[in-house]
Amino acid sequence: MKASELTIETIEVTGIVQGVGFRPFVHNLAEKHRLGGYVLNNPDGVVIEVEGEADTIDDFVYDLEHNAPPLSRIVEINRKVIEKYIRKEDFPCRFDRFEIRDSVHEGKPVTLISPDVCVCEDCLAELFDPENRRYLYPFINCTNCGPRFTIIQDLPYDRPYTTMSAFTMCHECQSEYENPRDRRFHAQPNACQVCGPHLYILDRNGNPLPDDPVTTAISLLKEGLVVAVKGLGGFHLAVDATNNEAVKRLRERKRREEKPLAIMTGNSAWASRLVHSGTVEKQILASRERPILLTHRFEESPVAEAVAPDNIFLGVMLPYTPLHYLIFFYPDAGGNYAQGESVFPALVMTSGNLSEEPICKDNKESLERLSGIADAFLVHNRDIHVRSDDSVVRIVDGEASFLRRSRGYVPVPVFLKDYVPSVLALGGELKNTICITEGRRAFSSQHIGDMENITTLDFFHEAVDHFKKILELEPHIFAYDLHPEYLSTKYFMQLEKEVGGNDCEFGAVGVQHHHAHIASVLAEHGHDGPVIGLSMDGTGYGPDGAIWGGEILLCTPYNFTRIAHLDYVPMPGGESAVRESWRMAFAYLRSAFENDWMDLNLPCLNRVSPYDLEVLAQACNTGLNCPQTSSLGRLFDAVASIIDLRHVSVFEGQTAIMLDMLAAKENKENVLPYNILENESEHFEDYPVLRGNLENVNLPTEDSLHAGFILDYKPLIRSLVEGIKSGRARSKLAFDFHITLISSFMEVVSLIREATGIDTVALSGGCWQNRILSERLPVLLKDNGYQILTNRLVPPNDGGLSLGQAYIAARIAQRAYR
Repeated sequence: MKASELTIETIEVTGIVQGVGFRPFVHNLAEKHRLGGYVLNNPDGVVIEVEGEADTIDDFVYDLEHNAPPLSRIVEINRKVIEKYIRKEDFPCRFDRFEIRDSVHEGKPVTLISPDVCVCEDCLAELFDPENRRYLYPFINCTNCGPRFTIIQDLPYDRPYTTMSAFTMCHECQSEYENPRDRRFHAQPNACQVCGPHLYILDRNGNPLPDDPVTTAISLLKEGLVVAVKGLGGFHLAVDATNNEAVKRLRERKRREEKPLAIMTGNSAWASRLVHSGTVEKQILASRERPILLTHRFEESPVAEAVAPDNIFLGVMLPYTPLHYLIFFYPDAGGNYAQGESVFPALVMTSGNLSEEPICKDNKESLERLSGIADAFLVHNRDIHVRSDDSVVRIVDGEASFLRRSRGYVPVPVFLKDYVPSVLALGGELKNTICITEGRRAFSSQHIGDMENITTLDFFHEAVDHFKKILELEPHIFAYDLHPEYLSTKYFMQLEKEVGGNDCEFGAVGVQHHHAHIASVLAEHGHDGPVIGLSMDGTGYGPDGAIWGGEILLCTPYNFTRIAHLDYVPMPGGESAVRESWRMAFAYLRSAFENDWMDLNLPCLNRVSPYDLEVLAQACNTGLNCPQTSSLGRLFDAVASIIDLRHVSVFEGQTAIMLDMLAAKENKENVLPYNILENESEHFEDYPVLRGNLENVNLPTEDSLHAGFILDYKPLIRSLVEGIKSGRARSKLAFDFHITLISSFMEVVSLIREATGIDTVALSGGCWQNRILSERLPVLLKDNGYQILTNRLVPPNDGGLSLGQAYIAARIAQRAYR
């Protein structure tokens, strides 16, 4: 009688393994390998118990790890042998088959949630197949695609805990849902025309419009009207992107004067006619996350100038919901998906909100807030539980770099080097996100926005409450920005008052803004420092009471030393100087030319009367509403105004973007790809910019303000004025300005390495969204033997601030507990 040794093994899989077709994948894989046992979901992820020969189980685990479903992400596989025994040929196994068992719900859910992703190719084929029962059904999905994060109300990710709980599956859908061999097995949003959500089209008063909703919406868009379209994470405002007057009308209604608008086009072929799209661009555009990609526009593109005025870049994305595809390829409107024949070359698809407000997510809310903008509303009755804007990326060094991380990527966490305590980090004032740490994971929220109004503050509260709920966490360690007037900081202060009198453990870490930027890079890369951190942005509260923004720090996750910074200049008018860049031009000219500034005949100084300039000068002398700043962002503002490029900004970072594009004209032959390695300025060496030395500098043991070097750009300002007076091209001046910055940064970093031996450089802060700085400096540093760390998983701007705050607070608490 033949005998064999069998093994029973438990396999625990953690990661994004629920709601992505993982259990049927495991079931079919076990049958392929002829293994008995079961698979089920639990709060930690997926538990598998298998019975078979050890070699066969090894093969099973290999396939499990290397051939997992497309939306899954395995973080860890833990194996444990439960039993080994000798089985004779006629003796039954412990398991006579492999089965999928019901989920186990007890315990705190720590499994990961899949983000919302675009409709898959299989569903698209069915969507446009007249023989399929879901033909033209705008809510088609399966376990490989569709809504996830935005419809989840609670965990585990089962239908009763989503906004699909309102819809009872018909017999056919239920059969698919229960069949492990069907790709809709346990697809929680599964539905069809018979049992699922439906579309409606309404006028701006909420009255239903006759005829087919999609056909009607397409007709209105062709007429140049604005249609609010309900998507995955909220509403878009759509208009024909080739109709300049229609786009201008949308801008006027939305109160968005010049800031570029995102566009959507039907497929990669159309995208290639509108923007530069090489191999990397095509991969990003067609990725399942479907971000907005910021890339170089073609001059012959049919996209209206009003979409991105005076801008050489366009933000473009491909459709990601079935409804988007129907709008572009609806057969009754002349579209043909199979042939790539699109109804529109492109549509503006901008966030459904008034300027600086959160995106609308509910039908009633959109009618109330958008009726002054949209002429009609293409809505449906599947609720959005969590609002989430589109993500925005650009390409840096061949990789996607976030400008905004939201739909498609959230709530995938950043995986940390070590286990850390649970921290809630509250982010900053602009581009706010929050972050919660749990174990080795840091969950950064979707883009919340600028904390400037009550609706954004409400959204902030929504995000905090939702993340705490789905993670079942109640952190008692908080991280917040040091600026006392930030609304996120005030949220913490109010919370501290409410719980401070209780007996519960309560900890808090106030984190300096620019330290948090560098810490976000350390968190991504699992680096403990020390590093030389170049933290460059527009505004951050300094411990000395000044407004920082051009900082070179020695950083660890625990502390920093400010070792160099841009020389202080006053900000005439305080916050007014952020928008009115001529004020910063005045401040820099006054600093560079002292009393001789009055003799300069420059457009930036001619915007106001000599008397008003004298008043400003007196205010700078006395410090009245003229805080000191070391901000690189404010230097960009000053330079843009001095060379008569822009004197007043209508959106954040506008002057820096315009200087970047102007410099690109000087280097036109290398714009695509953007590379200026061989094109140096012959003038920047004339600019002495360093004052000070590094005597007695130490590695950071506590936050300190040791300023070894001051980067003094007064000679640069004088040279720019000389260039303007002598008639040099503005593009040349803009280019030289960038190269001067790069040269001075290289010099300071070299001196710091010489003094400390540190050769790792971390770059973060909003100024690293500048293409020249972010692409030129890292290459130069690498060529000179430095290790470079940059943000890739979160934005370098304030959208990544909460990750850095959380990491600092968690590591400080972790060290305190040891």
